[in-house]
Amino acid sequence: MTLAMTLGMSIGVRKTLWMMYGELIGVAIVATASVLGVATVLLNFPKLFFALKLFGACYLAYLGLQMWQSRGKLALSEQQNTNNIRQPLTLFTQGLVTAIANPKGWAFMVSLLPPFINQSNALLPQLTVLIAIILISEFVCMMIYATGGKTIARTLTSVDNVKRLNKVSGSLMLLVALWLLIG
Repeated sequence: MTLAMTLGMSIGVRKTLWMMYGELIGVAIVATASVLGVATVLLNFPKLFFALKLFGACYLAYLGLQMWQSRGKLALSEQQNTNNIRQPLTLFTQGLVTAIANPKGWAFMVSLLPPFINQSNALLPQLTVLIAIILISEFVCMMIYATGGKTIARTLTSVDNVKRLNKVSGSLMLLVALWLLIG
């Protein structure tokens, strides 16, 4: 959602749709993998789940520190070249990688989705409906964030305001990383 808001601020909602398409495909992959077996593997191997959780916490802490130091993706500079980020394939890939590499997304899908599948019914129709609901919800939320980002772009696109936003976002990521470690 932060990526959708940031891209909405910097390149507009229409161009952000390319990132959203990649994100939706990534979320569909994560949801499908979660239903088809990742949950079973992680429940049978709790040490593996703990290792993934630890990796996710470290990754979030790293991102939080990068944002705090204004070296993350949200950092702006006077010489920032936005030509590369405007390419549809770059945006699509960024969304796809963001969704697949998101440890919070995996943890959420692994813990939430498998109980919704009834073993006595056919898997494909259940999975189709479940993923359709998830993707529609995800798309609507990303559109809200991208539109909101575009709306407040005038305020947040100055370097000082983005640095403040980075510090707040970085602090929140560090808190989530801490929560993952102790939770």
